[in-house]
Amino acid sequence: MNRRLLLLSALLCALCIPAVAGRPLGPDDIFKLRDVGSPQLSPDGKTIVFTLSQSDRVGNRSLSQLWVVPAAGGPAIQLTQGESSDTTPRWSPDGKRIAFSSGREDKVELRTIDVETRVIRVLTPWERSNFFHSQAAESLSWSPDSRRIAFVATEPPKQTDSTDPRVITRLQYKSRTSFSDNRRSQIFIVSLDSGEVHQLTRDNSDRHSIAWSPQGNEILCLSNREPDPDSNFNYDIFALDVRSARERRLTSTPGVEMSPIWSPDGNFIAYTATKRNRTTIDSVAEDSHVWVIGREGGKATEVSATLDRRANSIRWSSDGKSVLFLAGDHGKTVLFTVAREGGVVTPLFDRPCQLASLTVARDSIAFAKSDETSPVEVWAMKTDGEVQPLTQFNNELAAECQLVKPAGFRFKSFDGTEIEGWLMRPSLFDEGQKYPLILSIHGGPHGMFGYGFSFTHQAVAAHGFGVLYINPRGSNGYGQKFSDGCLNNWGGGDYQDLMKGVDFVLAKYSWIDANRLGVMGTSYGGFMTNWVITQTRRFKAAAALASLSNLISFYGTSLYQDLIHTEFGGFPWDNYELLWKYSPIRYVKNATTPTLFVHGEQDNDVHITQAEEMYMALRRRGIEATFVRYPREGHGFREPSHRSDEISRVIAWFDRFLKPNGK
Repeated sequence: MNRRLLLLSALLCALCIPAVAGRPLGPDDIFKLRDVGSPQLSPDGKTIVFTLSQSDRVGNRSLSQLWVVPAAGGPAIQLTQGESSDTTPRWSPDGKRIAFSSGREDKVELRTIDVETRVIRVLTPWERSNFFHSQAAESLSWSPDSRRIAFVATEPPKQTDSTDPRVITRLQYKSRTSFSDNRRSQIFIVSLDSGEVHQLTRDNSDRHSIAWSPQGNEILCLSNREPDPDSNFNYDIFALDVRSARERRLTSTPGVEMSPIWSPDGNFIAYTATKRNRTTIDSVAEDSHVWVIGREGGKATEVSATLDRRANSIRWSSDGKSVLFLAGDHGKTVLFTVAREGGVVTPLFDRPCQLASLTVARDSIAFAKSDETSPVEVWAMKTDGEVQPLTQFNNELAAECQLVKPAGFRFKSFDGTEIEGWLMRPSLFDEGQKYPLILSIHGGPHGMFGYGFSFTHQAVAAHGFGVLYINPRGSNGYGQKFSDGCLNNWGGGDYQDLMKGVDFVLAKYSWIDANRLGVMGTSYGGFMTNWVITQTRRFKAAAALASLSNLISFYGTSLYQDLIHTEFGGFPWDNYELLWKYSPIRYVKNATTPTLFVHGEQDNDVHITQAEEMYMALRRRGIEATFVRYPREGHGFREPSHRSDEISRVIAWFDRFLKPNGK
């Protein structure tokens, strides 16, 4: 539920770095963006391969190619080009080739490129299921001798499968934007010598997140072996013998294991995991921690137990004695390290920025990095702990833009809990004027705002609005107790945190016009937007994007209905009064705020009926409301024209109701 605003902040985040006065940032600038992702260090630590994506205006799509850049700095060189999208680059252990996924429309292939000659080889078609595998990590893995590649794929669809009529017999029958194809993800191996493809697994269990052992005899994977996997989200770690396909189960816990990786010597496995026996396939309240287990299984060690933060993107150090990982902390993403045996968790890089896609090789460390006024680029860490940018693809456009550096602040909420937030002034700010303010609410509910670049916030500020964004209770990055702060209480303490934050900035900043407040949010932020307009009349305009309005009907229509009985501890038929209590539509008679509803017509995360219910209720009551439906789109918009149009409409809506005189 936290994807749309994150996508509008991440997929649209290859734009500007701090600049002097220039033109305002516009929604159409999306077509000029270049977005960097998936950095991977070569085995010798000297070269980084990464993806570079940009919008194709004519084709109304995003295309991605592979590039390389020296880890010590130097010019970036393009490896692939054309009309396909090339993603998931992975180096062969000998450093001579890069395997990657190459797709065009519905056709996807597994390919390799020779790093020296640039010769591309098509290995095999890559059939994939459209089913949603939450927390799925690696989809391909090289053998240690660089002669084979394991990959996660499905068998070709059966011609006998019928969708007219469509017979449903499972709980998880939806994908992100359509219906599940019911094809199980299996493990395949392709030989680079012969080109032969061998299917390693064949049963009714899904497998993914693979890692080939350094010894070359086993492949790790994740699989859910619950009696009904659809009803209980519970991955465990398995090891498969490459020759016989015999399987060893390494973990059997009530929690969810994720992202297993072998130590360099193959004697240990690091992974992240949760511990609670009830969780959800999306927007998890429980923080995942780093664990280490021996290659034979047995008792695992929670090595990051002393750090009360949510861990991700784990990597082994080159000597295998420690594990490196990322974790959110007060709006930042910090790089940590911890010994293989556990103990003290030490920060390696802690600055006001956000990191992603950690990669480690030899003595080299690199990652994707952004901050409030700089988009995501590839950065490398030096031996002295400092970092340097390796890519700067948007400098030319950056010179045209005037961006706003948010001011961070903290305040005490109604019960004394400390809450953190950020305030952006309008980009063309005049001390002598009053300005409207937009409260922006993140998704999740366990998302996290902070020191990352947000195209959406910058575009709104560029159009003459202040932008306020806050991490209320329920956000991650502040410890487990804080993340649990909205369980059984959506719209309770978190709503009060948001309103206290508005009160705080109104009291502190005289340039904000208290009579011209707007509110917006996506997914859970859309839920909270709907909640806000039914609880108070202080906001004069609202934009609810991919929003929830009725927790009872949400349960039966969402891809992840398990969110309800995880967050509220029960099913609707056992918990009706509590779910109805926290459904915005119950209080729609209180609403007077003009509201814009935006939704993808194929959104199965939050079904479009959620917006329909709220829109219809407002219109029936005579409240100004507009409903914008985007064909072919899910919870996060993919077509560049739609992303630009969405931001344009949001800004125009706030212009209409918060700038009656055009100011």
